[in-house]
Amino acid sequence: MPDGTCQALHDGQEGHRESPSYGYCAAQGTHFYGYKLHAVCGLNGVIHSSGLTKASVHDLHYLKDVEAGYAHCTLLGDKGYVSAQAQLDLFESARIRLEVPCRKSQRDRKPVFQLFAKARKRMETVFSQPCDQFMLVRNYAKDTEGLFTRIVGKISVLTILQYINYKNNKPIGRVKHALT
Repeated sequence: MPDGTCQALHDGQEGHRESPSYGYCAAQGTHFYGYKLHAVCGLNGVIHSSGLTKASVHDLHYLKDVEAGYAHCTLLGDKGYVSAQAQLDLFESARIRLEVPCRKSQRDRKPVFQLFAKARKRMETVFSQPCDQFMLVRNYAKDTEGLFTRIVGKISVLTILQYINYKNNKPIGRVKHALT
């Protein structure tokens, strides 16, 4: 990336995706059975990399995969990445600065930098598009390999629609109307 900034949305650890498991989504307050999709997006909203893990794998484990592919940048993560030790390890090993909004219960809360908040909102929108417009969550794959193939296909379609918008000088985030 030209400006050295990228964002991790949802994370997990490669190699722990063989079979589904039970997990908890704090944002929606629900338990679920399946997998977690983790993605790293640029500030413009294009997904650079992604991975799947069992639902029970904590978000922090995916940072090991991110660390291997990125260096000297800033990652904006959700509250699942609140860990001073993980932030320190990431910076010391790959010079990756991890910016995470504080939880309400944290004592040393600091205000969120406004540009980071705006970028996080854009990333959340990008992540919701495959879920809402491409029905990523409601998937009728018969086996794990089919599920993974469908997810990669839907992320690829999102990227292609973003590229079509880019080439037509339209906002890349408006993928719903890219072909009209």
